Amino acid sequence: MRNPAETREKLLRTAMSLICQSSYHQVGVNEICRQAEVTKGAFYHHFDSKADLYQEAAQLHWDETKPDFDRMSSSGYTPLQQLQNLIDMVVECHTSPQEENEIVGCSIISTGYQEGDHGNVVAAFSRKITEEILKYHNLMIDNLAKADMLASDPDIEQIGRLIHHYIHGLVDYGRVFNDHSGMRNDLTEAVCRIVDLKPEFRRVLLNSPVKLAKAL
Repeated sequence: MRNPAETREKLLRTAMSLICQSSYHQVGVNEICRQAEVTKGAFYHHFDSKADLYQEAAQLHWDETKPDFDRMSSSGYTPLQQLQNLIDMVVECHTSPQEENEIVGCSIISTGYQEGDHGNVVAAFSRKITEEILKYHNLMIDNLAKADMLASDPDIEQIGRLIHHYIHGLVDYGRVFNDHSGMRNDLTEAVCRIVDLKPEFRRVLLNSPVKLAKAL
């Protein structure tokens, strides 16, 4: 028999797994309880609602993901390596560990898109996480600019948003067409264009068959 802490964590992780596989609206409390092998009474002992569960589950997911962003942006990497790290991270995070060629979306961000209501607590939490992710994009762009790797002076915040939009559009495309094959090449080409990377550095990224940097 699970103790209360184990039950709570099982509900959190089951909810995020199910939402990743489908969507926030398609996953109900009954399904979460069934998959987690928890009674509905136990669910409402821990959470007031599905939205309440989602916020805590998404926070747990972000807390576990944030260190990857920190490593990706480490000053131990050159700006070009940081850009390569972003590409590697996106491809790895959005490739299903069960099916090699299956694309999975970002449940935290996509849930916010599904909700859309600016007064909705679920959408508000998604925006909060998006703002955190954009800080890492902006830092990377600033580092590239300071290293004189960009062909033009960037509007850092706008370019950060464009990268974010492109990544999620690419993931949605891959899910709709069930096409993983061109994900890395398309992402690399697009990010090079969006940040306006100088040709000599663009060639390094586009022609590199392996990662420029290993994880710390």
